[in-house]
Amino acid sequence: MTAPPRNDSARNDSARNDSARNDSAGRFSRLELTVRRRVDGLLQGDVDGHALGPGSEPEELTRYQPGQDVRRIDWNVTARTGDPHLWRTRAQHELDTWLLVDRSPSMTFGTARTEKVDVAEQVAAAVGLLTTGPGNRVGIGLIDEAGLRWISPRPGRAAAAALTRLDAAVRQGSPALSLSDALRGLGARARRRGLCVVVTDLVAPDGAIERPFEWEGPLRRLTARHDVIVVEVDDPRERELPDVGEVVLLDPETGVQREVSTSDPELRLAYATVAALHRDETAAAVRAARAEHLRVSTADDWAAALARFVKDRRRAPARRHRRTP
Repeated sequence: MTAPPRNDSARNDSARNDSARNDSAGRFSRLELTVRRRVDGLLQGDVDGHALGPGSEPEELTRYQPGQDVRRIDWNVTARTGDPHLWRTRAQHELDTWLLVDRSPSMTFGTARTEKVDVAEQVAAAVGLLTTGPGNRVGIGLIDEAGLRWISPRPGRAAAAALTRLDAAVRQGSPALSLSDALRGLGARARRRGLCVVVTDLVAPDGAIERPFEWEGPLRRLTARHDVIVVEVDDPRERELPDVGEVVLLDPETGVQREVSTSDPELRLAYATVAALHRDETAAAVRAARAEHLRVSTADDWAAALARFVKDRRRAPARRHRRTP
């Protein structure tokens, strides 16, 4: 009797699949541990609504009417005005979150700890974990060489896990969709008021460094309906060039190459000046669109930056919405 032939190819494929699953599980476990230790509890649970109703955040100070909750009376204002006043609260409801993650070739650049696309996926996954709560759902839009593809809304933990299982981003080629078109797609997809988080490097394929940027209009329309956070990812070498002699620079989206001498101090100064202008202009554009802005870098601790941002964001609404008579 002869033994059946061994299917080495099938075994190798199975081993590779098992390895990929283990790597994905390991990435998700490390991410979950990082969020739990560094940022957990900052965005979980209910979210402020757009109408007055049952909730915990004070929103509007009004005259007391018989039958209202006397526990919400503001005694300082009551003593000052002579009439009883109380705080009405902002309604709270389940949170719909949409993550728009840029995985275009410009995001596969990195000269520090990792590449921009890796940081983008980790930040987006962390937001998914942070927004986990009863009834909360997280949808994902991915901008890549195929255009804009969607991962259907699911609980935050499941959305975060999906982001850790993505295939490697394509490193070269023209993006099939611009950021402005992706923002329009997000606006059409996110029908119910909620939170939209856009994670990108804000690098335009045409090299534009000054306003107006083509994505400003769609971003402004998105913020008219949703709370929007723009997470801008960059790398230190995009802010200044090191003195490393002759180098060949390649644009991953257009394929254009250029040989430059980084030993030229005037070139390095001009590069840093243009980079600083671009950062100032993008910040002004995001601010003008009334979106919130978080910058993270491949060289820095993104979890620390996210923790600081979320803590500041939690303190801001009460100050922003309170009105006195």
